[in-house]
Amino acid sequence: MNATKYIILLLLLPLLFGCSNDGINNNNRYLPNYGFSVDINMELPLYTNLQFTGNPVYIDQAGVGITGIFVMNTGGGYVAYEATCPNQEISECSGMFLQGITAICPCDEAEYNLFNGQSTEKEFPLKQYRVEVVNPSVIRVFN
Repeated sequence: MNATKYIILLLLLPLLFGCSNDGINNNNRYLPNYGFSVDINMELPLYTNLQFTGNPVYIDQAGVGITGIFVMNTGGGYVAYEATCPNQEISECSGMFLQGITAICPCDEAEYNLFNGQSTEKEFPLKQYRVEVVNPSVIRVFN
């Protein structure tokens, strides 16, 4: 009987500890977690900036993020963030805009660095999404 318990425990351990969040913490009381997946073909003119470091792109396809996403090549990989202000309830002014490598929230004028998603003055960083390189010209962003 004891051997059966140990076998069951050994079988359950990978399920309990096998999930990974890739170091992404998306616990934000203001922003809901909507599931999505989008493939970005960097050979298309709209996304060619992603082939170069420090050139973010705003993607506002329906069903991608809350108000869209920002994607950027950091030189060491790609990052993707929600384009909705992370430190307040969703409202008419929640859609952020880009200024260089900075995302700016028009509601409170908070600025967020797109290399790391951080703001020096706010509680929550930008909501980060997972990025997977499918092949040299296609990346997938998903939640």
